[in-house]
Amino acid sequence: MPVLAQEPPTFTLELNGAAETETGSCRLTYVASNQTGTELQRTAYEVAVFDADGAVTRLLVLEFGNLIDGKTKVLQFDLSGTPCPAISRIIVNDAAACAVDGAESGVCMQALTASSRTAIQFGI
Repeated sequence: MPVLAQEPPTFTLELNGAAETETGSCRLTYVASNQTGTELQRTAYEVAVFDADGAVTRLLVLEFGNLIDGKTKVLQFDLSGTPCPAISRIIVNDAAACAVDGAESGVCMQALTASSRTAIQFGI
């Protein structure tokens, strides 16, 4: 009987869009997909935002909330006072929250893959 290889758990986070708002802020659109094999009751990531010169301009927490296994969720975050061209890259610094069965878990960082469909680099 053949043994089927099990896919490793993944949590994909994609920077899907970056658009200027009417007030000159950058609106970032993220697509999060939980393929970890478990419900994530609370999910949040601390990210660092870099300017065009490579200097960190902000550390902030992006709250994704509850994500059931197999769920894809789209969220938008506005960076007030920061136009999109002023952002060169964003990195995931750490998981600010990752609750599984009511307890903190390391799966949110261990299973994380990050990518970007924008001119802004996005990674771990």
